[in-house]
Amino acid sequence: MRKTSLAKASRSLAQYAAELTDEIIVVTKGHSPCAALVPLANVDRESLAVSTHPEFMKLITRSRRRFAEGKTLDLEEMRTRVRRMSPSPGNGTPPPRRRLRRG
Repeated sequence: MRKTSLAKASRSLAQYAAELTDEIIVVTKGHSPCAALVPLANVDRESLAVSTHPEFMKLITRSRRRFAEGKTLDLEEMRTRVRRMSPSPGNGTPPPRRRLRRG
């Protein structure tokens, strides 16, 4: 990771972007990060879309807060909760019935 100050950035954004390989360039304003240039060579569109979506970011923030508070589940409890939520063969809940369309 490389850092550059917004005040000291002397080249165009295109020039900085052209130099990206696997390294992230963090731009700082004062002593705080305010932007980053991230190479997208091995990033698919779906991952990029999800990682920048506001609802996803809220979910991540909430999950991090709960983890910091010690509100976690072990693997068995997680499996139990998922089984209760999703009807599937083998967990005692029959799968939903599907209607057949006649054309």
